[in-house]
Amino acid sequence: MNGVFQTTDTLVTELFLLGAAFILCSLIGIERQIRQKAAGFRTHVLVGVGSAAFTLVSAFGFQSVVGVGSIIDPSRISAQIVSGIGFLGAGVIFTRKDVVRGLTTAATIWVAAAVGMACGAGMVLMAASLTVMHLLTLTVLATLVHKIPTGDRKRTLRIRYVDGRGVLRSVLATTTALGFEAALISSTRDGKDEPRTVVMDIRLRGRTPLREAIPAIAEISDVRSVAFREDEDENED
Repeated sequence: MNGVFQTTDTLVTELFLLGAAFILCSLIGIERQIRQKAAGFRTHVLVGVGSAAFTLVSAFGFQSVVGVGSIIDPSRISAQIVSGIGFLGAGVIFTRKDVVRGLTTAATIWVAAAVGMACGAGMVLMAASLTVMHLLTLTVLATLVHKIPTGDRKRTLRIRYVDGRGVLRSVLATTTALGFEAALISSTRDGKDEPRTVVMDIRLRGRTPLREAIPAIAEISDVRSVAFREDEDENED
């Protein structure tokens, strides 16, 4: 039994630190779950608790099996946690042409691992502070940052498509699904060859970066080209 359970004081400390990791990582996971991200509550809790457990094992787990004078380096397991979480985070990142999604969720998995490791190392105050800063960044600060004017405010899209095939309706439906509000600036027929094409300038407004609309529009049937166009009227300041 001595090989299974260590001293009572150590066991209580380990359970407390493990519980702290569970609570703090639950807060991180709940935020991701509310936003319906690929990695939600379960993933972040398991990453945080697992990281805390690995850290505790590296610190306390080998004391009863090593010989006198043996050197224990707890940082070895901790370093492997960082490497392993990198692979796990990469699994929630995916690319579509020039658009990358999942970076924030991958970063939150990284933070959950850091919170778990801090709890496992006994740095509960640091873990709690990291959790608070993480939640503030994704809620309060993110809302403020979205209100900062960006270059997209002065940019429109120029779309060239085949006339008479319902492309405009498809473009509006696609941009609306992406969370944009579309405003048609101009539309002209281009050339006399068949099939005839239309050149349309459209302004999109929304929280999503404008570049994310280009791949989706380009995949619409009968769209010939999509490109950024600077708004000359708003650039004269």
